[in-house]
Amino acid sequence: MRPPGSVRAPELALPGLVWFNTPAPLSLARLRGRLVILDFWTASCVNCLQLLPALKRVEAGFPDTAVVIGVHSPKFDAEKDPAAVAAAIARHEIAHPVVHDPGFLLWSRYAVRGWPTLVFVSPDGYVIGEHAGEIDPGTLFETVGDTIANYARHGRVWPADLPPPPPPPAPTQFRYPGKLKPLPGVGWVLADSGHHQVVVLDGDGRETGRVGSGAAGFADGGVGAAAFASPQGVIADEEAIYVADTGNHALRRIDRMTGAVSTLAGDGTRGKALAAGPARTAALASPWDVEIDGTRLLFANAGTHQLGAIDLATGDLSPLAGDGTEGLRDGAAHEAFLAQPSGLALDARGRTLYFVDAETSAVRRLDLDAGRIDTLAGNDLFDFGHRNGTRAEARLQHPLGLAWQDHRAGPRLLVADSYNGRIRRIELGPGLVADFDDGYTCRDPVCLPAGEPAGVAVAADGRILLVDSNNHRVLVYDENERSYGRWAG
Repeated sequence: MRPPGSVRAPELALPGLVWFNTPAPLSLARLRGRLVILDFWTASCVNCLQLLPALKRVEAGFPDTAVVIGVHSPKFDAEKDPAAVAAAIARHEIAHPVVHDPGFLLWSRYAVRGWPTLVFVSPDGYVIGEHAGEIDPGTLFETVGDTIANYARHGRVWPADLPPPPPPPAPTQFRYPGKLKPLPGVGWVLADSGHHQVVVLDGDGRETGRVGSGAAGFADGGVGAAAFASPQGVIADEEAIYVADTGNHALRRIDRMTGAVSTLAGDGTRGKALAAGPARTAALASPWDVEIDGTRLLFANAGTHQLGAIDLATGDLSPLAGDGTEGLRDGAAHEAFLAQPSGLALDARGRTLYFVDAETSAVRRLDLDAGRIDTLAGNDLFDFGHRNGTRAEARLQHPLGLAWQDHRAGPRLLVADSYNGRIRRIELGPGLVADFDDGYTCRDPVCLPAGEPAGVAVAADGRILLVDSNNHRVLVYDENERSYGRWAG
């Protein structure tokens, strides 16, 4: 029954580890009789997130004979906090049990080398297989089915009594919102990721409309009939709102006159490296943000570590930067290495595209005329932190959002430094990086630290809006009064 060389699986219920979605640690003895799939992941890893739909399909297809156990092995310091893990589990609607392994104890015992990795444990407790990286959902489903059928023929599979899924979350106006961008003539548009909707707000933060059914799905149509899946990025012009529909690996368009939603690119499946061709037949990978450059829609294709562009007049898609390799290398745009680009911002002239690379904790820029990339702050995939100073000295931690500001003291960038829970500013003239909030007064009755902010924007009057994602709200900062408070949510 067991493949040659298979070994007894190391115990999961080690002392001191924190478990989620289960009232008590799950030992291998408790799991006996089921095929166990260990998913070694970390919340910041886009490839890990792209694997989740395949795992959910397995859970739905084999509810009594297979069980997925997430083993959260954090890359970033911020991910070591159990509260951050709990937020990630809720954000990505993970219902299976998860064990938090900040010391990499299980990672070491199972000899895992990278994220994501699946380890398969037989119903009688032996390691029978491993897969590093993403896997085709159909292949995974078929493999799991064949394995269970093989063990069932020998009477070694039986349903195990496992904890029920977690209860639904308490209702909030927004749920893990993503990017916030100006909506010309109206106010603002917000990607309400956890509600799978796009929200329209007026200039004072009051909600005036929503697009999308509110259930995760992939459907074009009217305001309430269309469906999104965890949209993260938005941008708008006079005619349309464009949406980075991250969970659907798609770019969508909302007609501002009719509210009708259509698809510009993506078919709902995770694509490979970007290639030139018709946008409508292209397969994307977790697009995370969008910007408009004249008649082009620029997008961050986080899942393949690239930037792309769609000509809105012709419907043609073209790669813009990155060769698909995850890393940090400057130079010619198509030869550069990017690492999960997650936020975009154009300068006032529209000739420089700034972007954040979340996995290298870097802020970078693309000269759209010269076709070259250079790095403003950030150094490497595993070099991160919270340090101010010159651009060479400064360190960020998994930034997600970016905004250009033509400030009275000179042009600067504002960065939603997600895992440091704050806004950072990059003064482009002197080349210095500093905390934006260096002692602002909170004017709310209850003051909370920002929770993994995902977006930042500059209002016409100079106020700064921060999407406080884990706290399901948007904050407003007033530089003149040196104060901040809740703006929406």
